Amino acid sequence: MRRTVDIRARQQAQASSFKQIAHHVWRAVAVLFLAAAEAQAQEKLARAALPAVEPKAKAELRIVISISDRKLALLEGDRIVKVYPVAVGAPVSPSPAGEFRIRERITEPTYYAPGKVVSPGKANPLGTRWIGLGHRGYGIHGTNEPRSIGKSVSHGCIRMRNRDVEELFELVRAGDAVELHAKRTTEVAHIFGAAPAAPAHRPAASAAPVVVATVM
Repeated sequence: MRRTVDIRARQQAQASSFKQIAHHVWRAVAVLFLAAAEAQAQEKLARAALPAVEPKAKAELRIVISISDRKLALLEGDRIVKVYPVAVGAPVSPSPAGEFRIRERITEPTYYAPGKVVSPGKANPLGTRWIGLGHRGYGIHGTNEPRSIGKSVSHGCIRMRNRDVEELFELVRAGDAVELHAKRTTEVAHIFGAAPAAPAHRPAASAAPVVVATVM
């Protein structure tokens, strides 16, 4: 009988111990839960107190070309993204100054001139890309004469090295602004720096090329 009483006493003691442990565990869980809830509430209050910040609209891309510098700059707003050397129109066929918009983007263009057609390839005077400005056939394009870059030798178009025009081609879209400056304005001087030396040139035909290819 006494042994039975001892067993029951031990069982009661164990049950009491388990209850105490469970009580402490639940109490700890409740404290952690309340602390997390309080932290979350404080975070919400802090966020509500902050002024709403509207996302900035992405600045418009534009191309600025200095005919006298024989350089082209891609700008995002007022930030200069990259500057490329280019060839511009020869004295007998100068590049047109003014403000334009990109009208078309063509990969692997075909070159058409009076009595001459050149399919896409290494011999094509337009190189690998054509960015048309919609002004009497003028545009920005590659070249099969990379040594002409930096000179005044084209029919009026803006020539670029093929790797450069391919990079530019991927960055711009139809509708982007293109500015061709014949004179060095304050902005042109800021973008391109000091005035360049007198341009080198060679005679060139006055007729502007026409391209036919799949519009991208």
